[in-house]
Amino acid sequence: MSLDYSVENAIEINNLNKSYKGFSLKDVSFNVPSGQVTGFIGQNGAGKSTTIKSILNMLKTDSGDIKVFGADNLKNEFDIKENVGVVFDDIGFHPNLKAKHIDKILKGMYKNWDSKVFFEYLDKLGLPTKKKVGDYSRGMQMKLQIATALSHHAKLLIMDEPTGGLDPIVRNEILDIFMEFIQDSEHTVFLSSHIITDLERIADNIVFIHKGKILLAEDKDTMAERHGILKCSKEQFATVDDEDVIGYRKSSFGIEALVGDQEKCKAKYKGMLCEKTSLEEIMLFYVNNTNNSEN
Repeated sequence: MSLDYSVENAIEINNLNKSYKGFSLKDVSFNVPSGQVTGFIGQNGAGKSTTIKSILNMLKTDSGDIKVFGADNLKNEFDIKENVGVVFDDIGFHPNLKAKHIDKILKGMYKNWDSKVFFEYLDKLGLPTKKKVGDYSRGMQMKLQIATALSHHAKLLIMDEPTGGLDPIVRNEILDIFMEFIQDSEHTVFLSSHIITDLERIADNIVFIHKGKILLAEDKDTMAERHGILKCSKEQFATVDDEDVIGYRKSSFGIEALVGDQEKCKAKYKGMLCEKTSLEEIMLFYVNNTNNSEN
């Protein structure tokens, strides 16, 4: 089966399960729409890397189906990896290699490797071609990974914490590259990160995983508009229906509660203040609510 770049979803995951000692992915299902940036959020250890490695067939899953551009990720692994650029948190190149060595190695690995594009990216990103990879700073090593991921005309970028530990200037530079890549509607980005502000800036969609389970998967703007923070006194909060509240905390104001339907709560609780919230706040409330319900 050949890859179909016109499919609605670049990645489709259905009922993915993978168990380790002390951790499990549990019936993970979500889609990554083609031509968009999908952010994958969750705490460290939530299952982001396990999910990404499952997509790339870097580990054996227990059950579930994964399709990339409409093709089974196991049966069509070679064709898929030819068209996917991957960036991980750690550098995968030997420290003694230089740019010319990397170009030669990858030219033999990818049918569509483009040396001209590779060296153009190195120049654009300010990476010295005469220097050994081991002498690069962490930011430079990350830029090198991104340059290689973009130099074989990949249709899909899959990245696991590509901006973690980088200073804000380098992070912005890298995010700009991703935004430039996605301008062509034929390109798709799946970006795992715990830096929520990065995803608020560039993501079209958000998938939120916690302890191996998907808590949310939807359009980022819809998610932001739907949720809200209800601010009220303790006495007022006692009148709020449990079904409207995702989680709450005490504040100097009284009670701050995350609600899943902001407009409904504004109409229903007219004596209380309901305000917009951030992606980070949504994540924190969901995580705290899940942790509290398990205790």
